[in-house]
Amino acid sequence: MSRTPVYFVSHGGPTTMYETDHQAYPKLEAIGQEITQKVKPSAIVVFSAHWQAERPNTIEINTSEQEPLLYDFYGFPKHYYKEKYPNKGSPALARRVMELLSEAGIQAVPTERGLDHGVFVPFKVMFSPEKNPVNVPIVQVSLFDDDTDAAAHIKLGRAVEKLRDENVQIIVSGMAVHNLRDMWMTMATGQTMPYSISFDAAMKEAVETPPGQTRDQAMVDLLKRADARRAHPTFEHLLPIHVGVGAAGSDSGKQLWTMPEGSMSWGQYRFGEVSA
Repeated sequence: MSRTPVYFVSHGGPTTMYETDHQAYPKLEAIGQEITQKVKPSAIVVFSAHWQAERPNTIEINTSEQEPLLYDFYGFPKHYYKEKYPNKGSPALARRVMELLSEAGIQAVPTERGLDHGVFVPFKVMFSPEKNPVNVPIVQVSLFDDDTDAAAHIKLGRAVEKLRDENVQIIVSGMAVHNLRDMWMTMATGQTMPYSISFDAAMKEAVETPPGQTRDQAMVDLLKRADARRAHPTFEHLLPIHVGVGAAGSDSGKQLWTMPEGSMSWGQYRFGEVSA
């Protein structure tokens, strides 16, 4: 059995699951097809920008076997709140994640929680129930409550790296650039903000740095860039890539595709290789 790769997906907003003509849609589909047809994992562990733990210095893990969807967005048409995504959890895998975090000195607590839109929106595209069902358990794990501690999130990813040798697929979901404050302005003007381009390029450079302490430091330094707070007024959409870098271990990172757009960027990444 080969080691599973790690994927970072930029998931966009709730509209992503409907915008089949958007350039990101077929890219997410392709990642999903690569996972189902080549990786063929037995389960998925996913970290989303939209779940930050409530307790300081603590990670929360969904131990529920039935995971309803969390419609954690506002102001959309009614049909958005009726969307379904078939899924099941795995209490056994959740316990395994807790065990690994404990071994790494990370406090973790079990909880029951639905899948947020940072999971079910991209998964509806990647793992369409009609076209490309994944049919494996999905366990969601939170980020830390502190969205400024990049090093802690690298450590979090490193703690679950062993799952990759157990045929578990790790997916981290955020956005390469995410500034909702400027979104309406850019939608009106059609402008792509300079920080969307500059930060997107810096993220690619950091992720594609050879693995090791230099890459880890480059990832931490992303949060200190002059354009970081324009690209990410809050860092919760950025930190999943740090979890991905941690879980990657000694595997290289590669940008699969990107597109700066307005006040966002759609960078998609993979760490590790996929067997032919």
